Amino acid sequence: MTTAAPLTTLPGGLRVATAEIPHATSAAIGIWIGVGGRHEPARLNGVSHFLEHLLFKGTRRRSAVEISRAIEGIGGYLNAFTDEEHTCFYARAQADRWPELLDVLIDMQLGSVLAPAEINRERGVIREELAMYRDQPAEYLHDLLNAAQFGIHPLGRPVIGTEASLRRMRRPELAGYLAQNYVSGATVIVGAGRLRHAELVRTVRKLAPGFRTGPQPGFVTAAEPGPTPRFKHLRKDTEQTHLGLALRTASRTDPRRFALRLLNVVLGENMSSRLFQVIRERHGLAYNIQSSTSFWADTGDLVITAGVEHRALKPALRLIWRELRRLSDRPISPPEFQRARDYVLGQWELSREGTEHQMMALGEQVLGFGAPIAPDTIRAELTRVTPRQIQACARDFFQPGRATLACLGPGVDDTLKDRIGSE
Repeated sequence: MTTAAPLTTLPGGLRVATAEIPHATSAAIGIWIGVGGRHEPARLNGVSHFLEHLLFKGTRRRSAVEISRAIEGIGGYLNAFTDEEHTCFYARAQADRWPELLDVLIDMQLGSVLAPAEINRERGVIREELAMYRDQPAEYLHDLLNAAQFGIHPLGRPVIGTEASLRRMRRPELAGYLAQNYVSGATVIVGAGRLRHAELVRTVRKLAPGFRTGPQPGFVTAAEPGPTPRFKHLRKDTEQTHLGLALRTASRTDPRRFALRLLNVVLGENMSSRLFQVIRERHGLAYNIQSSTSFWADTGDLVITAGVEHRALKPALRLIWRELRRLSDRPISPPEFQRARDYVLGQWELSREGTEHQMMALGEQVLGFGAPIAPDTIRAELTRVTPRQIQACARDFFQPGRATLACLGPGVDDTLKDRIGSE
């Protein structure tokens, strides 16, 4: 029987969690902050991502190049990401070097100088990052889809920000946002690999007495979708038309999320899925088509994406909706259900072999649920899912009123809105 990872809350609210893996040869350390795109005011859209960049650009103890060399010089690597609800800075190296990883990461959090020259330089770097995504239709499509699905709500804004919001951010706004939101109550330090929880806690106590205290910031709840579908398109001279169909589903705490996980596998997660077999293998309409799920604190979605020849857009949409209806109308067969469940359980077990994945999963659990979740609990919930529950999820969520369609291509027009929900 497996138990939940140990979690310690220090005075001031800073939390420390550890996935002890005695046989591992590496260790991964992550500093998770429960702040992301949805916590930002509109005028500072992208500030969390901007700060993610800037914390690599020098501290009172280390220059930017010294930060990189401190990790890479011991054979490790250092990275970070920002999403709608989290910012994470993490590093991985040989197991016995984890104290050095932690020292660098905490230094970045507590000692960054936010030099004006670096701010101006990094503003240009992020503009180039923004331009890069705009030149990649499959990436740009997600921004269009979120804007159509959530409108002016923070979840509808690009996490990276916009040209306008990047221009208006100066050092006082960046430093103020950092001081107000990157605080002990919003932060979890996570270790995974060949290290002991008690030793990690002792080292954090020694290295991190300067964490600013404060609670995790709040956010604006996303409204339920209205009764009619939403649609957004962008005419762009591309070789393919790119489509994204989002269906609003459930939050990360909704018990239906486990059935949704299996539903997504049946629908479009892998090459055995119905969408891949129908759209690509049977009809040859797309090189790649897939579906994925996202779960946030108060809502979630299932997103289907594909790139198709321009004239194949309407036939592809019709076939996609046909598969959604099929899943709503009748339970999946026992063999298909068994394959989907075995795939999910197998992928989950394989992922647990990696120290970085264990660190990622543990950080998300503590920030999202308030505590680590025992692996046996996750396995049991996935095992309990039935074909009827999967069908019930499809009936609940595969409805035109919960749908948002975004398309990017040269021949897209408003008449496509009438195709949402049509077979």
